[in-house]
Amino acid sequence: MTSRQRLALLSTITLALAGGTSAQNQAPAPPQPAAAAPAGNAELGRQLFVSYGCYQCHGLEAQGSSATGPRLGPRPLPFAAFARYVRQPSNQMPPYTTKVASDADLAHIYAFALSRPAPTPVSAIPLLK
Repeated sequence: MTSRQRLALLSTITLALAGGTSAQNQAPAPPQPAAAAPAGNAELGRQLFVSYGCYQCHGLEAQGSSATGPRLGPRPLPFAAFARYVRQPSNQMPPYTTKVASDADLAHIYAFALSRPAPTPVSAIPLLK
């Protein structure tokens, strides 16, 4: 076997072990951006958040608690995942079907969660320095 044949065989084996052809080994395509959330009114969302009782588990500022419910803002799940979970929750949260909360209501509540300010960094709290 010539050195050229050995090199070709070695390249073939390397590609096979790596999972495919050289075209498959190129850098992956960048992730597609998530679908944008529908427009919502944050102030109306705050009112709905309170009237539906969301605040009882997630706090008045959607800050959440390890004992009752997760933090929703300021960086909530993508809207599609948020809406899917609200409609079909997997834990203790009751489902909010379209008969209870419309899609528009969810958009307003999501806008409220998005509008929450980021928490103060620990490094900026004087008592923790």
